Amino acid sequence: MAGLAMNKHIAAALLSALALLAACNMGAGGHASGDSAVGELAGAKIGAPFTLTNQDGKPTRWDDFKGQWRIVYFGYTYCPDICPVDLQRIMQGFARFEKEKPKLAAKVQPMLISVDPQRDTPAVLKTYVAAFHPRLIGLTGTKDEIAKVAKDFVVIYSPEQQKGASEYLVSHSRTPYLFDPDGKPVALVPVDDPATADVDEGAPDKVQAFLDKWIK
Repeated sequence: MAGLAMNKHIAAALLSALALLAACNMGAGGHASGDSAVGELAGAKIGAPFTLTNQDGKPTRWDDFKGQWRIVYFGYTYCPDICPVDLQRIMQGFARFEKEKPKLAAKVQPMLISVDPQRDTPAVLKTYVAAFHPRLIGLTGTKDEIAKVAKDFVVIYSPEQQKGASEYLVSHSRTPYLFDPDGKPVALVPVDDPATADVDEGAPDKVQAFLDKWIK
């Protein structure tokens, strides 16, 4: 995904990992819990403390956001299709939520964590995240730092470069997570499922409704 169809081995490994973590509904934007007060990611071992570098070049820690809800999206700025569309819709939904419930929206921190640290420098991320919403932050790091964070957050990615080509895409799992103020995973933020052309699961109004449900 995100510029390339996800490698079958990556997809299989991701689904196996999540199956071991919790009984999670991995459909894009799907939520197995329905109207339950418990999200489909409750109890899953997703997330861990980290220190990365934000778009201003400053160290940023996972624990800096204690007490805040966190929307976490893994992607990269050179992604030609999926990532920018997902981020646009998520942040449009967040903007609608923010307009109607500014005090609650202030308790939410959206973030993009890059899976392409080679190209996604702080300066590149700064321009990119600003295009979606002023509250969206971008995080990058060394190759090893990103690899560890991806593992901790059950994200699988792989650079895919055609022979003889100078540019490359990054195949990665699509995991728009919502974490609670204690840093525990709650549910998957709605994103559109390409397999259902007649339904837009990731429409901004659905993202807004999702935030209305969880952010208290």
